[in-house]
Parts: sequence; C-alpha cells; structure tokens
Amino acid sequence: MIQTIVFDIGETITRDDRYWAAWADWLDIPRHTLSALVGAVVARGQDNAEALRLARPGIDIATEYDAREAAGRGEFLDESDLYDDVRPALTELRRLGVRVVIAGNQTPQAGALLRGLDLPADLIVTSGEWGVAKPHPDFFRRVLDVAQAPPADTLYVGDHPANDSVPAKAAGLRTAHIRRGPWGHLWADDPEVAAAADWRIDSLAELAALITG
Repeated sequence: MIQTIVFDIGETITRDDRYWAAWADWLDIPRHTLSALVGAVVARGQDNAEALRLARPGIDIATEYDAREAAGRGEFLDESDLYDDVRPALTELRRLGVRVVIAGNQTPQAGALLRGLDLPADLIVTSGEWGVAKPHPDFFRRVLDVAQAPPADTLYVGDHPANDSVPAKAAGLRTAHIRRGPWGHLWADDPEVAAAADWRIDSLAELAALITG
C-alpha cells in the first residue's frame, strides 16, 4: 500500500516556461532560441544547464544567477506556474490519508517560493536545501528519511528518467513516470522508462485511482 507520494518539482509540479523565458530575457536572446537549445540538450541526454552554455559560451551560471537576483530579476513562482492538476490531485491524496512530499532539484529560493503558495503538501524541500541533488543516491536516502514510510510503500513521481525513475527505483522506491514537459514526452515510451516505472501516467489526477485500485 502506498503511504507516501513524493513529487519532483520542475515539469511535474511546476511548468518551466517562466524559468527559461527569464533566462532568455536576461541573456538577451530570443526565447525560442533558448527553448530550442533546451530541446537539443534534452535529446542528447545532457543536463539542461548545457543550454545556457550553448547560448553563452563560458558563462558562469552561479555568477549570473546571483546577478539576476541582485537586479531584481531572479527566480519567481506564482499560481500560474503550477500545472492545473496539482492542487486537486494533492488535495485528494491527502484526503485519502497519503503523506504528500514535494522534493526535487531546485534552489533554496525555489523551495521558499513553493512553500509560499500554500500547497496541500506535508513537506516541500529542494536539493539546494539538502545539499545533494538527483540522481545521487544520497538524495533518495533523504527522500526516504522524510517519507516516513518503507521504500516499497513510497512512490516517487517525476518526468526525467535519469533523475527520477531510474535512481528512485534503484533506491527501492515505487516509481511513476509522468508524460509531461520535454523530458517526459521524449522518453515516455523508452524501454528503460518502462522497466523502471511501476506506472506511467499523463496526469497527476490518475494517482488516487492507481493507489486505491
């Protein structure tokens, strides 16, 4: 029985549209150009930060991030950044008695912004706050620490096979791959995803029926 569901953040809970648009505006390049570069690195199986390095060779991403924050053009999230199924799905899961955790590769600032949205979750935490990021096994050890349930009773939901389904499965968790965002769509039918995912879903609204069926 699934007692705890842990959700990835980017392209599972939140849309990445604003994130990449803000970077494109900061680097003064067309938004479509950066979006296409993100698609290219996704197809290569590279970290999405490589898109910024392709757009601006030699960029120091941490320095530019700090400069954006100092200029008042840093990270921002509001209700419009959430996928439409997030609040109703998480609300229903908690009604069913499931512990809901949101934990993904994001900055401490993103964690604070998400907590400010008052989502129906028991815990929201980011890799930046933990000091370890996916797909490192220590991230999933931390997930299990906060899940408060055995690995076999804990479900990790995410869109990125290499960061979510595969390492979560290796840590003993149940997994659900969501066909959402560029990573989720590109690899939805990949044999490795099929092997690693206990379930493959198109919406978070499917989860309540899956765990009670």
